[in-house]
Amino acid sequence: MTDIIVIGGGLAGSEAAWQIAQTGLKVKLYEMRPSTPTGAHVSSDLGELVCSNSLGSNQPDRASGVLKNELRQLNSMLLECAEETAIPAGAALAVDREAFARAITKRIEAHPNIKVIREEMSEIPTSPVVVASGPLTSNNLSKSISTLSGDEHLFFFDAISPIVRSDTINMEIAFRASRYNKGEQDEGDYINCPFTKEQYYDFIHALRTAERIELRSFEEAIQTGVKAGHFFEGCLPVEIIAGRGDESLAYGPMRPVGLRDPHTGKRPYAVVQLRQDNLAGSLYNIVGFQTNLKFPEQRRVLRMIPGLEHAEFERYGQMHRNTFIASPKLLRPTLQHITRDDLFFAGQITGVEGYMGNIATGLLAGINSARLLTGKSLLTLPQETMLGALCYYVTHASLKDFQPMKANFGILPELNLEKKIGKREKGQAYAERAAKALDDYLEETR
Repeated sequence: MTDIIVIGGGLAGSEAAWQIAQTGLKVKLYEMRPSTPTGAHVSSDLGELVCSNSLGSNQPDRASGVLKNELRQLNSMLLECAEETAIPAGAALAVDREAFARAITKRIEAHPNIKVIREEMSEIPTSPVVVASGPLTSNNLSKSISTLSGDEHLFFFDAISPIVRSDTINMEIAFRASRYNKGEQDEGDYINCPFTKEQYYDFIHALRTAERIELRSFEEAIQTGVKAGHFFEGCLPVEIIAGRGDESLAYGPMRPVGLRDPHTGKRPYAVVQLRQDNLAGSLYNIVGFQTNLKFPEQRRVLRMIPGLEHAEFERYGQMHRNTFIASPKLLRPTLQHITRDDLFFAGQITGVEGYMGNIATGLLAGINSARLLTGKSLLTLPQETMLGALCYYVTHASLKDFQPMKANFGILPELNLEKKIGKREKGQAYAERAAKALDDYLEETR
């Protein structure tokens, strides 16, 4: 007998299934891969990361760090897997993406209360269900969601960064360092490719004029009435950023602050950073370099980066269509649908952005769906917590300009401060308040 169905074996779905199963309820976890590919995933493992391998800052006074600490308090299984498969990334938590996905898959498949079904779920069932089908929801399931909710779908295009083989990086030009020397290793956790002013402007011109992959095939797949061609501001292709102004990249993903080139003793005019992508250290991804350039153009233009003139690419960047629902009209802060108590949504399809946000909403949807079936009151986390604030945002934002939201201090209620304090102190104050709010709330609801 199955108590709850979970649709989608990504970050949110895997966490939701685990949380439900831990209560003793039986779960069927539907994952359509590998029989139905997505165009972005490359394996059949659960929880596969298709974009960056970074799960954001680990520092407790940063928004992402606050969310991680909340997930630790709530016993997130996926965060445990991430920390088990972590690789050097300065103050961030980054994982070996293959080892991370394998760890999730192993734990899910071994759980006695979870049955993984490798089939596409083409429609929303009438029984209790958590929909965590992600940004690459199949067309059939999208139509079922649309039928239930009207035409309230929103879409945007997302992009992934290229990955380079580390043995093809020229370390006579590139150098290892973390910004402001923050890192676990003396030499730094990032490989940095420094630009002179002339090299930077040549590179910007090449980015702007390079040929891009047409998005027509994506647009044709989008239903009538959808906002096609919208990029998510938090994950813009570098060529789009470059088109916004000569210095837009130098003040964005190519900012050189906190770095000094040991070959020259000076701060570069701009820099491209590469972050380790696997435990072996054989692969590095180009940080913040999501792109939709044609593959031959990527090879040509990215080899203009100093130190990457002979780079070999394990994976080129590419675009994929992400789907999210109009959560402000369709969901409650418990992540329940407004018209069905036993229908929950979680992950990026809700409009929560970022790996940790996906995991966190999967956790909450899993806990709440289990509490519903066991007759307990559902959790609506305090807005002072990062997860509570995220859920409040996606269910109360203005639909007119609703965009996916990552964890950030701007969505939290303002602090009641008697005097002005610095940014780091303010982050610490937010973190302390969030931890206390979650502790107090969980104590009340036990």
